[in-house]
Amino acid sequence: MNRSTFSRTAQLLCVAGLAAALAACSGQPQSPADATPAQAPAAEAPAISLIPLPAIAVPGEGRFVLSPATPLLADGDAARTVAGQFAALVAKGLAVEPRLLDGTDADGAEAKGAIRFSIDPSRAGAGAESYLLEVKPAGVTVSAGDAAGLFYGAMSLAQLATADDAGAVSVPAVRIEDAPRFAWRGFMMDPSRHFWSVDQVKQVIDAMAMHKLNTLHWHLTDDQGWRVEIKQYPKLTEIGGCRIPAGDGGIEPATGKPRQYCGFYTQDQVREIVAYAAARHITVVPELNQPGHATAAIAAYPELGTTDQKLVPSSEWGVFPNLFNTEESTITFLENVMDELIPLFPGTYFHVGGDEAVKDQWEASARVQERMREVGAKTEMEMQSHIVARLQKYLAAHGKRLIGWDEILEGPMPAEATVMSWRGIEGGLKAAREGHDVVMTPSSDLYLDYLQTHSPDEPPGRPATIPMRQVYDFEPVPKELEESQRHHILGLQANMWTEHTRTFERLQHNVFPRLAAVAETGWTPKERKDYAGFLRRLPDQLERYRHWGVGYAQTPFQVDATAEHDRKAGTATVTLESPLAYEVRYTTDGSEPTASSTLYKAPVPVTLPAQLRAAAFADGHALATARTHTYDATSLLTRTDEQLATCPDAGRLLLRLEDDGPADGERAIFNTTIFYPCWQWNGADLDGVASMKVRAGKIPYYFQLAHDEPARRFEPARSAHGELDIHADGCGGERIASVPLPAKPGADGFIDIVAELPQGVAGKRDLCLRFTGDTRPTMWVLDRATLQLR
Repeated sequence: MNRSTFSRTAQLLCVAGLAAALAACSGQPQSPADATPAQAPAAEAPAISLIPLPAIAVPGEGRFVLSPATPLLADGDAARTVAGQFAALVAKGLAVEPRLLDGTDADGAEAKGAIRFSIDPSRAGAGAESYLLEVKPAGVTVSAGDAAGLFYGAMSLAQLATADDAGAVSVPAVRIEDAPRFAWRGFMMDPSRHFWSVDQVKQVIDAMAMHKLNTLHWHLTDDQGWRVEIKQYPKLTEIGGCRIPAGDGGIEPATGKPRQYCGFYTQDQVREIVAYAAARHITVVPELNQPGHATAAIAAYPELGTTDQKLVPSSEWGVFPNLFNTEESTITFLENVMDELIPLFPGTYFHVGGDEAVKDQWEASARVQERMREVGAKTEMEMQSHIVARLQKYLAAHGKRLIGWDEILEGPMPAEATVMSWRGIEGGLKAAREGHDVVMTPSSDLYLDYLQTHSPDEPPGRPATIPMRQVYDFEPVPKELEESQRHHILGLQANMWTEHTRTFERLQHNVFPRLAAVAETGWTPKERKDYAGFLRRLPDQLERYRHWGVGYAQTPFQVDATAEHDRKAGTATVTLESPLAYEVRYTTDGSEPTASSTLYKAPVPVTLPAQLRAAAFADGHALATARTHTYDATSLLTRTDEQLATCPDAGRLLLRLEDDGPADGERAIFNTTIFYPCWQWNGADLDGVASMKVRAGKIPYYFQLAHDEPARRFEPARSAHGELDIHADGCGGERIASVPLPAKPGADGFIDIVAELPQGVAGKRDLCLRFTGDTRPTMWVLDRATLQLR
């Protein structure tokens, strides 16, 4: 299938030299954050299908045919490297590997119809990482002022190469002059919570390169694991690199003994990964988190901590009270660790964390208070700032720049420090106005561990939903930031925390394709961005993912369904929805939907029993496997936890959590609010209903809430192990049923609870279902609820 012809419309844009053209087209400044041409069409389909969209693209006539006989010419060693990378990528994706000619062959007749890669010093004025790509039917040239730009030109060329139905590979004629908007286009990978192998990290690096991202932030230390070898301190990985997962996941099924979860990178493996990334023009920024998120390190070396409690690397998630202490010997420890890491990471930046450092232990420690007086720190935050300043001085002496999470702004901060703004954009605004460089990475828009759709097929994840549109629409340069300070916005970064991401397949699901939206914001001029155009180009990107072995989420491309039913009449009205608003086609006879099936325009009335099969389409092709939605009198009496609402005003920290067993393989998943275990069935039809059957499970309560702990509410238990209570008309309404809970669930981890309902309860009511009692260290969770008729 040749997707390169997807809804093509010619675009005639400025084609002068790149730096001048951007300014001339847009009338905007040429700083990295503001080179944004304003005269791009708002909603027309692109002439070429690239992600990220290039700054300037002018379609030509015809196509260049690519085959194993196509010669690749390279001017110099750097160009030869890029040519080889291009050949390998095309071979992997399209099973066509053009041949790289040596100098003798390149001068002969075989050079006709060639692709030439060259570093052109005259293009240096177009800016770092910029490139020129010219595709004509007779040949292709890729040129740039530096190796990074040449590589990105090769990535664009590889994206443009498509195969038709007969397998012939070609590239549309086009002239592209391109340069990134931002210098920092990042992605953060977290191996501390769940560990990723060297090969898996390389797969992520390959995908980053495809998207023209250039910074991998590597979160190597946290409460749950220390993931990098430090030869001076071997216990950091011997002890800090292993934990025992909570519940059944931490028990070896065959023996019943504790089952450790371990992993770390040797220094040789770090060098291998850093070199692999550098070959793809990606800089790896290590993170050594301090003074908080330090449990694993303190477990290895207790003298580093501020507590007499014996610690182990944690199997829980959240904000922990355990901080490094403030002793000179501990600062020396941090410097010694950096002394081993600095040679492994040749990039400019070194991340020192600084986030979520709850100061309770420091406040309670007489020695920390004495130490504060010694260094002249009036507050615990000033004490943290003192340590940050020491680390900054140490890093500067070794040619590095310190970067930290936005909490480092809360105390005096070194002038040279860079801020990573994660608690919204406010920290970034403050830092930029104070003259600090900033990377924008707000949790509200760029945390990819947040769910991306409301589908029941989403894997475990964090509260709230960050859909594609929200990621795409994020603007790193706040409109309220003064023009004179906008140059401090280095760029943006997406973060992928992995507390709830147990497998690499789930990591890929969370990251792709949302990372494509991040990449477009990081690269494409602001006024060239267009969400509708992005969605038109996205199906082509999915095909590249399939060719290049990049796993991606199916849920944004599947069709969700909800039904309003009239049980007495035996009818229902089904609403279909494509999360990304692609066209939906459906069938009601059980057949597979095709491009000629009924187009969904409005809710579909059906007579029970009924089955709808629906799929989302673009350019006549289904974007994901069709989903089947079946409705009958029985199914409409059941609601799963995904279908139930969150009880309003009752601690609405909703998480999508995974069961703790079995130790291996698939596990049940539950939507629950960890501050208040409560679910609501709105508009439940209780006419003729005798009882409700609730299937419930019990999972570890593995959350550290720090200062949010008082917000966790428990309804008082009235029996030994608490109750399942059912209230009508919301949680403040009449309690219409209550069933005592057992001490523990059955052998499979579940119980079925039947609650008899009073005969006088009828009509449509909002039912509140909640468990009573403080059952920690475990918690009851609801799997499904079913109304049972008289």
